[in-house]
Amino acid sequence: MTDLFAALITAPDPDAPVHGLARAIQLSVAPVFLLTAIAGLLGVISNRLARVLDRARSLSDPASDSQELLLLRRRMGLLSRAIESVTVTGVLVALVVAVTFISAIAVLDLAAIVVPLFVLAMLALILGLMLLLMDTRVASRMMRRVF
Repeated sequence: MTDLFAALITAPDPDAPVHGLARAIQLSVAPVFLLTAIAGLLGVISNRLARVLDRARSLSDPASDSQELLLLRRRMGLLSRAIESVTVTGVLVALVVAVTFISAIAVLDLAAIVVPLFVLAMLALILGLMLLLMDTRVASRMMRRVF
């Protein structure tokens, strides 16, 4: 009787793959929302860069204010680096989602991979946000010169 009971306890669960898939989806939801926010942030930064480029083109004649052109060049550099940093964030978060999903499905503990990837993603996001902040400060200085 005890052998039968032991066999029932250790019998494979036919729903186990479904539970693993459900867990993988649950663990991946938050980083996927973060990817949506990253996409929005990339849109904002790209829009700012497009405006800076348009303004630089309008000032491209030799009689233009060279100081403004220098500030626009600085803004282009800041915004380009911000785009690179936020894009790296997106790639790292996507890797976190992929590794988390694989970890849940394969029933492996890949926390040693997920944690550093997520920390790197947050550091890249912080860098991108700081570069965006620096751009807004330069833009504010430019506006103070105009008014």
